[in-house]
Amino acid sequence: MASKAIKRRPCSSESDKTSEKRMETTVSDPVTEPLLGNGPHEEKNKRYEPATRSDFWDGTREECLRWAHLLSIFIAQSARKIVNALSEFGSLIARLFGCSSAPQSSQNGQTVPLNLSPLQVERLKLLRQRLDVPYDCSSVKHQDALKELWRLAYPNRQLPPLKSDLWKDMGWQNSDPSTDFRAGGFLSLENLIYFARNYPDSFHRLLHKAEGKRAEWEYPFAAGGVNISYMLVQMLDLQSGKISTKAGVHFVQLLEDDEVAFDNLFCVAFQVLDAQWLARRASYMEFNEVLKSTRVQLEKELTMGCISSVQDLPSFRMLKR
Repeated sequence: MASKAIKRRPCSSESDKTSEKRMETTVSDPVTEPLLGNGPHEEKNKRYEPATRSDFWDGTREECLRWAHLLSIFIAQSARKIVNALSEFGSLIARLFGCSSAPQSSQNGQTVPLNLSPLQVERLKLLRQRLDVPYDCSSVKHQDALKELWRLAYPNRQLPPLKSDLWKDMGWQNSDPSTDFRAGGFLSLENLIYFARNYPDSFHRLLHKAEGKRAEWEYPFAAGGVNISYMLVQMLDLQSGKISTKAGVHFVQLLEDDEVAFDNLFCVAFQVLDAQWLARRASYMEFNEVLKSTRVQLEKELTMGCISSVQDLPSFRMLKR
């Protein structure tokens, strides 16, 4: 409501003593709201004169300026909200079409990806093909890979025959390492080789149990690695036709920028397992329990919501090259 300027003219008995007084008031409802100063104790013979034209326009101008200021604040706040909304919408579009779709809840409470980029589809396909390859002791390629692992683990030691008790030094449970691969398959051997090549410091510290107070009956390093590979496959639900675990959904998103994300995750998992082993002061018979707690820790880190690569996992910091 526009502001009206009102002059109060004193009674005739006061006209010679005081000069004319002016005051302004905002009248929002002339019926229900009393005028400023017109309280119950005011003299009944007081009269108010209409505002002059200059006073009316002065009040109107001030009111307009006030509303203009409020309007400018409203526009600025609205603009910020619109910019934030557009930014969030752009991020959503990028996730939908650039990498992969946002997870969607399924009937069993898990999440499944809606879409994958062509690159993610291709890399997931290649990873699943690796899962299907068992270790073949008659394959020259597989034999050479096993020999390569020995050379990386013991660069100053002579390579033993493929069947020798010396393989037990690495943590194979039998003189013939091929009997230990089982569910891990050839992929687990590739994981161990990748670990030795890319994070040799961490690899050798874990191989030689160089840190912490160790148990008298330690977990076997190489066989432990095979179990870690198999645990990751189960955790990420890689063998099913449609990934249905939250950890698996988040992991597949990492394939967009890292084609060896699984191998890197293996290295992190091995480091986490050893750290939990030491924290629990575990021994051989507790290996499965430590492996389970390792899985829980990795699932938690993968689903944090701010992970765009394996290198972003908090436990990745424990790895040393």
